[in-house]
Amino acid sequence: MARTVGIGLQDFGDIIQKNCFYIDKTHFIKAWWESEDSVTLITRPRRFGKTLNMSMVKQFLSVEYADRGDLFEGLAIWEEERYRKLQGTYPVISLSFANIKETNYANARKKICQIISELYTDYSFLLKKSTLDTADQEFFRRVSVEMDDVDAAMALHYLSKYLYFYYGKKVVILLDEYDTPMREAYVYGYWRDLADFTRSIFNAVFKTNPWLERAIMTGITRVSKESIFSDLNLMKVVTATSDKYAEAFGFTEEEVFTALEEYGFSREKEQVKRWYDGFIFGSRRDIYNPWSILNFLDTGKYAPYWANTSSNRLVGVLLREGNRGIKEQFETLLQGESIRTPIDEQIVYDQLDKSDSAVWSLLVAGGYLKVLRFEREECLEDGEEAEYELALTNYEVRRMFHSMVRGWFQDARIDYNDFVKAMLQDDIKAMNAYMNRMALKTFSYFDTGNRPSGEEPERFYHGFVLGLIVDLQGRYMITSNRESGFGRYDVMLEPKNPKEDDAIVL
Repeated sequence: MARTVGIGLQDFGDIIQKNCFYIDKTHFIKAWWESEDSVTLITRPRRFGKTLNMSMVKQFLSVEYADRGDLFEGLAIWEEERYRKLQGTYPVISLSFANIKETNYANARKKICQIISELYTDYSFLLKKSTLDTADQEFFRRVSVEMDDVDAAMALHYLSKYLYFYYGKKVVILLDEYDTPMREAYVYGYWRDLADFTRSIFNAVFKTNPWLERAIMTGITRVSKESIFSDLNLMKVVTATSDKYAEAFGFTEEEVFTALEEYGFSREKEQVKRWYDGFIFGSRRDIYNPWSILNFLDTGKYAPYWANTSSNRLVGVLLREGNRGIKEQFETLLQGESIRTPIDEQIVYDQLDKSDSAVWSLLVAGGYLKVLRFEREECLEDGEEAEYELALTNYEVRRMFHSMVRGWFQDARIDYNDFVKAMLQDDIKAMNAYMNRMALKTFSYFDTGNRPSGEEPERFYHGFVLGLIVDLQGRYMITSNRESGFGRYDVMLEPKNPKEDDAIVL
């Protein structure tokens, strides 16, 4: 009998105890522990098991779970006696910034302080022990939601110290979704203030902390060192292009196909692959996002589950307000083709509105684009910039972007339907009327204005028209800018059923 699919479960112990569907990722613990890396930053798209893996690591190492080895029996990590002895032997500080999605700096700062204050409440038993001197006890009591910047910066540093003296072992620190507040800070315009505040915390916790044994941070993006990790040179960064831990987050094709057989969906393998395959981590080119697979196993229905799990507001803003070059390359991606562009895997948020490469970097980190190939630094000549070949990750992501583009013109949905209807009826006058209304409502000078270089605004209009007719792909084969006969057409719609539809050349 197939196991229950627990949608949204992120606590490792709950999943194991309830015998819910679970793919063994405990090999990550061994690989990470044997790496001897002091601070590890792992970036993966949302809904790729980061939080579940952090829960798994916590429950394996934490002294709070010293008597819970039963949770790992039968899993890969339990096969070696060395790791059975390691289970439940370290003090662990575990926290998450996943819910810090505030619209202003004051609330974001307050929420971070609240999270730290709640940790101190969890360890309030330390106040009753003789390991804290008078000064430490005074500091312990000062930690609160209203504490000043200096105390906030040192709170996790000192908590590491208190736990070290109590347990006699250095601490393991797990910080999940470290960059969530950074993304919100960029969207709402308080990035610099938050960067200054978190930089002081991170340096005290991860750089100048003699009581730190190991640390893991997870997030979607790799925020640049200059922004929040100044002088933290010993941090091991694992991004989507890294081979390290490539199978630890997300499901491999073998794991997905085995799951499909367990739930009676063996015949759906090719369709599942079309919808949900496409993520590439390092040299592994067969990674699926777990959220969509879990939902498919639960419902047996195809839908853009992963693409709809959270707001795509930032992505939409960057694409809609981006310059003409970004829009043209986005058009190429929507047509199922790839683009080549430099990217920097270190996200500099205050460069997103100035740098095309920063935008594509964010889309890669977020899982919307996959890296088909790239040039490694050691293969470049002096002064050369590495180029990455990028494509939309899979059919699910393409569906999400099509919906996003249609949403931009939602206010003109009736006009949009009228445009397509007019085109199919050869009513050029109505088509022109629509284009005039939409140009006045939607386009900006930066989309259509002439440049000193002499570039024409026609290419932006061209991409706009392609976006309008994308819904006709079921009825027509749509091609763009091809040589034909004695010239070149802009757009051609070839009917898939010539007996019912006419061909259209624009």
